[in-house]
Amino acid sequence: MGTLDIGMTQMATLFGVVLLPWLLISLLGLKLNQVIAVSLLRMTVQLGLVGIYLKTLFTLNDPWLNGLWIVVMLVVADLTILRRAGLKRRYFFLATFMAVAASVVFSTAYLLLLVIQPPLLYDARYLVPLTGMILGNCLQGNVIALERFYTGLRKNENEYLTYLLLGATRWEAVRPYFREAVKAAVNPGLAYMATMGLVTLPGMMTGQILGGGEPWTAVKYQIAIMLCIFTSTTLACILNLKLSLNLAFNEFDILMEEVVEKR
Repeated sequence: MGTLDIGMTQMATLFGVVLLPWLLISLLGLKLNQVIAVSLLRMTVQLGLVGIYLKTLFTLNDPWLNGLWIVVMLVVADLTILRRAGLKRRYFFLATFMAVAASVVFSTAYLLLLVIQPPLLYDARYLVPLTGMILGNCLQGNVIALERFYTGLRKNENEYLTYLLLGATRWEAVRPYFREAVKAAVNPGLAYMATMGLVTLPGMMTGQILGGGEPWTAVKYQIAIMLCIFTSTTLACILNLKLSLNLAFNEFDILMEEVVEKR
């Protein structure tokens, strides 16, 4: 039994569910009507175009085309991380790309090679959605880690400089902020895993069940993806922060103001 399709009439009806929160937000005077409209339009257009592209991608199932799509996803994620973390791309683009790409490729390859073992490693049916799920969660974790780390350093600059004046190395001086940043990045994922199944039915598992899959198979896939998401997020955050340390400080171990976007 396959998933029941949603017709165009039902899709038009679906957008009606947004009218209630839209009205309540308007009554509160939040002035978000334009933002909501733009967000809904962008989501619809972007997902529509991606749906068309993915159908072509799955049909052709070409390893080079699949790989190119993964690279595009990584680049967009990289730019999004830096923009949302408030860091300048010209300083951190390569470091963030390397950290995220290495962790996502490792986790996805581990999952495909050792766990799922599809007939074709580059099969778009497995490679693209699994990479996308791991990368999407990794993106959020890296935004939190970078933003928390550099905001903490700037707010506690005197404390950081005191550590240096007392003879601490750069790493020793930034380690408290480093640890807090990593903790903040992984905590949401840990909380989500701890309540999964009791509070929420996660997206991948729900999707497989709606698609006619066996619940137990869906559970196993969900466990696999969550373990890889946690691994990828943790590795990427630590590696990203470590690589950024060589880019954000001058020869006197002072954080350079020009690496942070002015808001």
